Amino acid sequence: MNGNKSRIRIGRIIYLILAILFTLCIFTQIYLAGMAIFMNPAVWLKHMMFVHLFGFNVPIFMLIFAFIGALPRWAYWQLFGIFTSIFLMYFSANMRTNFPWIGPLHVIIAILLLGLSCLVVGKTWTLIFRKK
Repeated sequence: MNGNKSRIRIGRIIYLILAILFTLCIFTQIYLAGMAIFMNPAVWLKHMMFVHLFGFNVPIFMLIFAFIGALPRWAYWQLFGIFTSIFLMYFSANMRTNFPWIGPLHVIIAILLLGLSCLVVGKTWTLIFRKK
């Protein structure tokens, strides 16, 4: 029984670390977009390439460790929101030539994704480190 509790705790801690990493990556993406707009348009390439390093990769690992850590149902719904938001980010970035009104949604979705990722970190932190 002790091994099962240990597995769950380690799974949850790794999930938390991945959630923090994902949040930092989203923050970095927003910062790179701001740099591209206000400083140097060449930074757009970094903005476009950086997302491929973490975009779907980190949330997939988060899903795996959510299972290992036996996280509550809300964690899976939040991950569903993250996956949906990432899909909408790609959609809004790639469909802007066909539907110009979709392009500005990219920024709004990014802000919502940052908020959601912060919520994931906060709820997971509380789950792991709350006083019992």
